Amino acid sequence: METRSIIVATGATAKRLGLPGEERLWQKGISACAVCDGALPIFRGKVLVVIGGGDTACEEALFLTKYAGKVIMLVRRDALRASKAMQERVFADKKIEVQWNSNALEASGEKKLEAVKAKDNKTGKELTIQASGLFYAVGHQPNTVFLGGQVELDETGYVKTIPGTTRTSVPGLFACGDVQDKIYRQAVTAAGTGCMAALEAEKWLAGQ
Repeated sequence: METRSIIVATGATAKRLGLPGEERLWQKGISACAVCDGALPIFRGKVLVVIGGGDTACEEALFLTKYAGKVIMLVRRDALRASKAMQERVFADKKIEVQWNSNALEASGEKKLEAVKAKDNKTGKELTIQASGLFYAVGHQPNTVFLGGQVELDETGYVKTIPGTTRTSVPGLFACGDVQDKIYRQAVTAAGTGCMAALEAEKWLAGQ
């Protein structure tokens, strides 16, 4: 099949941990987007767990404090990787508790998430956290492998676009949504860049 122009809108996939119980309880208390799901009634006033120690994890934890009764961050090291300013915000929030040197082991529950089992990777001690929500903040993987190096990507695999446009390094090839956006990752911004890509592709075709 041949075409004169292409819009790449293949998105990015949230990285998962493959915990026991994860597949069965996905979207039944387990999520990879606090902004998308954090305000749902099942999470309001409850204990929620966030896995991760970078800026994204801190942002997710802080966002969840608007709705949760308590937010527990599981951090696999003894320090956060987030910026100093973000760390200060986390430490200052009384709703957030950080569990250092902790790895999640299992998610459990009948029809929805009820508990998260974790392990202290220094002492080996295991604990069970009674929680209604588990949020992964361990990054996303852009769906760009199929491009096979035919368009310029950044160091993490996202399609590089000219700032303020959806144009890529290949004339006639445009990229929109999460495949080129690693900052906002929201449906409204994806739809906006989708519209931009359509208009730019139409203009490009008209000039050919």
